[in-house]
Amino acid sequence: MKYFGCILIFVLLLAIDTNPTEAVCGYESCPETKPNMVNIHLVPHSHDDAGWLKTVDQYYYGHKNSIQHAGVQYIIDTVVSELIKDPKRRFIQVETSFFAKWWQEQSETVKQVVKKLVNEGRLQFTGGAWSMNDEAAVNYQSVIDQFTVGLKFLDETFGACARPRVGWQIDPFGHSREQASLYAQMGYDGEFFSRMDHNDKAKRMEDLSLEMIWDASESLGDVKLFTGLLYSHYWETPGFCFDVHCNDDPIIDGDSYDNNVKSRVDDFIAYAAKVAAKFRTTHIMVPLGGDFQYEDAQVNYKNMDKLIKYVNQRQATGSHYNIFYSTPACYLNSVHQGQQSYPNKTLDFFPYASDSNSFWTGYYTSRPTQKRFERDGNHILQTAKQLSVFAGLSSEQQKEDLNYLRQIMGVMQHHDAITGTEKQAVSNDYDRLLYDGIIGGASNARDALRVLTNLPEGEFESCLQLNISECAFTKDGADNVVVTLFNPLAHTSSQYVRVPVKEESYQVTDEKGRVVASEVVPVAWQVLALEYRQNNTQHELVFQASVNKIASYYIKKVVKAESNEIVLPKPAKKSVKQNEGDLEVPKRFKKVHSMKKVETHADEDDSETVVQTSQIKLVIDNNTGRLKTIEMNGVKENIEQNFGVYETTTSGAYVFREVESTEIHPLKTDVEFTVYNGSLVKEVHQQFSDWISQVIRIYEGVNRVEFEWLVGPIPTDEDTGREIVTIFSSDISSNGVFYTDSNGREMIVRAKDKREDFTPDLGKQPTSGNYYPVVSRIALEDKSNRMALLNDRAQGGTSMQDGQLELMLHRRLIRDDGYGVSEVLNEQKYDKPLIARGKVYLILNSVEESTKVERVAEKEILLPFSVFFSKASSQSSSAVAKTVPSFDDFPQSVHLLTLEPFTDDEILLRVENFLDHIEGKVVSFNIRPIFDSLGGVEIRETTLDGNLPLSEMKRFKFHAEGSGALSTEPEYYTSAHRPLAANSSLEASEFSVTLNPMQIRTFIIKKY
Repeated sequence: MKYFGCILIFVLLLAIDTNPTEAVCGYESCPETKPNMVNIHLVPHSHDDAGWLKTVDQYYYGHKNSIQHAGVQYIIDTVVSELIKDPKRRFIQVETSFFAKWWQEQSETVKQVVKKLVNEGRLQFTGGAWSMNDEAAVNYQSVIDQFTVGLKFLDETFGACARPRVGWQIDPFGHSREQASLYAQMGYDGEFFSRMDHNDKAKRMEDLSLEMIWDASESLGDVKLFTGLLYSHYWETPGFCFDVHCNDDPIIDGDSYDNNVKSRVDDFIAYAAKVAAKFRTTHIMVPLGGDFQYEDAQVNYKNMDKLIKYVNQRQATGSHYNIFYSTPACYLNSVHQGQQSYPNKTLDFFPYASDSNSFWTGYYTSRPTQKRFERDGNHILQTAKQLSVFAGLSSEQQKEDLNYLRQIMGVMQHHDAITGTEKQAVSNDYDRLLYDGIIGGASNARDALRVLTNLPEGEFESCLQLNISECAFTKDGADNVVVTLFNPLAHTSSQYVRVPVKEESYQVTDEKGRVVASEVVPVAWQVLALEYRQNNTQHELVFQASVNKIASYYIKKVVKAESNEIVLPKPAKKSVKQNEGDLEVPKRFKKVHSMKKVETHADEDDSETVVQTSQIKLVIDNNTGRLKTIEMNGVKENIEQNFGVYETTTSGAYVFREVESTEIHPLKTDVEFTVYNGSLVKEVHQQFSDWISQVIRIYEGVNRVEFEWLVGPIPTDEDTGREIVTIFSSDISSNGVFYTDSNGREMIVRAKDKREDFTPDLGKQPTSGNYYPVVSRIALEDKSNRMALLNDRAQGGTSMQDGQLELMLHRRLIRDDGYGVSEVLNEQKYDKPLIARGKVYLILNSVEESTKVERVAEKEILLPFSVFFSKASSQSSSAVAKTVPSFDDFPQSVHLLTLEPFTDDEILLRVENFLDHIEGKVVSFNIRPIFDSLGGVEIRETTLDGNLPLSEMKRFKFHAEGSGALSTEPEYYTSAHRPLAANSSLEASEFSVTLNPMQIRTFIIKKY
């Protein structure tokens, strides 16, 4: 109550002022600096993780302080009460999710006080997204979404004064180029972070290059962003932590025997001198704060007030240090005014190493099932958003469900969520929150489909366990079932659909009653053997569907055709011996069912099995049971695929730390395999060990090879953890060069054992130090051929040998790595070590061919058809399906990145040219038809996040070294094109949209 007592007193004082001064925020509210002095920008801040050692709610409410003393609601309470005491004080609020929760609980009186603080620039939002997102494992679509959610809340709550101008990524474990690109496209002036490889940082200290200009895109010319590294970590201003969590000496003045003003000021000025020596301007930024600090902000501010007072008093005796409360935005503004040149940065800051034996590359893969679940959340979110627009969903419950899923997806981007670096109890809570959000999103999708289809009473059930071929809706039979498919992509797509069914014969028809080719495929026995799986359905019905936006297919049971003969396929010459303790195959799964008699194509010595469609030919070595060669796209390449094990002792959730002098252990046993040779799909079921199995799959008409892996439970012992990888070895002469994506967007070149700006320390960790995040794709090539792997979730990857690509799939460890989580990464599900299942896709092509096919595949993998099940009896003969807008007229390289309700009468539309400057070209098209079909009356263009009119975008431009003479005046970037603004009365020509390669444009459509 003491905090709100202060607030109420100041509210009364504010009420007396009947002529308040006009609010001044943004850069106009920045404190004055002094020339010819070292200006010290003191930045009070608190870093508040949206889950880590405690859950999001436990952190907010201050629960379970025995784990970590932290209560965010008290931090914001006390900071507000302290800010209103002195107009010079400042504070930055970063995590919008926490602030929004706090805001909802406040009285109107308190809200008015906070609005005044924001309007006067005293409380500044920095970063501004729903959470401080990770930068390694996130997909750009989800990053954009969570910035949209956070910035929209700030804009609707406070207006323009709350808009952040600076990114604040102080805790993520490495930094991506795409994150910087997104900041620039959202109109930010710069970003700051505090983690960088220790060797990189040491070199930059020497070169005065802790601040730089990041060329954040090879395709977008004006996407350059000022980027600065904090001198010290965000929680370390040595000796000057005045928080109640700290033990540093307070500043003691007056007549006390313990008066320490002189020594405290001496020490601080000495520290400031060290900092100033490493920067190029007369301005330095000194953050004061740390994890969950300022819970009793009076202590912090009382000591900071004294520090400012006594440091500045020294100016009277010749000191050239000037200190004041500031913010990162105000610091950046001063730097911009300083007219200095800065070095360029063109790649990224991965991998991050905190010391010579610690590359933080394990978290690229940690908690693989959680990483996949997050992708499922994004999938249903995009589906629910688009369907909500098409169906005009507007009830409060529907809006609440959609907003909840948006917000939970924002939390999942947090740098201790999707990274897998949280405690197990917190991971369980993330799963709970995301599951609830997905259920709400699926409910919205169901409501929309009842409006948009001729199934007004359709169940439209979603099956969340299709990854293990399980669906409650079809477990008792798929007779008279309607499969409704929604395509989130812009263009009509043709994809294969798999429905868990009993071993029966079915016929599939489309909406016009035409029979669609289909077949029944057996589920791998290793999946059926999962103890927690219901085994009503042991097969899958496979058919190919073509969908513009919404289409339904009808399944009915038919009399079994004689041609569907059950036979035992030809086994491999050698089989894996069952050792004692190996997984026992239940008797009911030992009988192997095939779609039809297997046809094998073998050489005279019977050493090979050939599996092929009209587009792809696979050769399996019968002696080893492994893949031997692949032919596709006119290219033939020797490609062997295997699994390998890193035995580790000190890896943890963050760090992949190999044992010195210990190399990877590839699986050497021969592989037992079985071939299923259908007309639509060919499958090779492989058993590598008692805990690793796989299905290699090729579909007729699909130009990629699918590898569906099943790994676990990973064995461990007292001294050895294990990290499991899949390895693809080819004869491609890649010369140590490979490529990985940046958050699912542009590709970045990687050179084994090398970095862009410094020499890495790889003496102890040569493999870990060559690992990079792979969100969607990793590839290598030579002068002839190119091999690319695409994945279904974020993973770590590398190329340690020429022609070889490696992805880490799963990890089970025995020790914590010592970086804060204080818990072993040893996931348990159903009281047993975690089993994970996922997919990797391979595309082999001539290097002369465009990588566009990889881009298209990425989109289909990230956003495949959403599948919904209903009973045919729910169909109404009188119901007429509502016409849904078609985006097929968009150029083929244009992606429908976002279509969602923005406000009650507005729709947000994002379109993207997803090809880069090598793959694609400038495209132009007209969005008037879409505008009209969505009921538009006005349209305006915004920055990427949707919350700032593009016409108002004006961001700092900094001078790069070697780019000519410095300007005499500060420079700015504005929109490189005329922002689109039109209404329904204008000619269609006013709705023309041009997209350069990799360009995203964002529009708000006001509807009737």
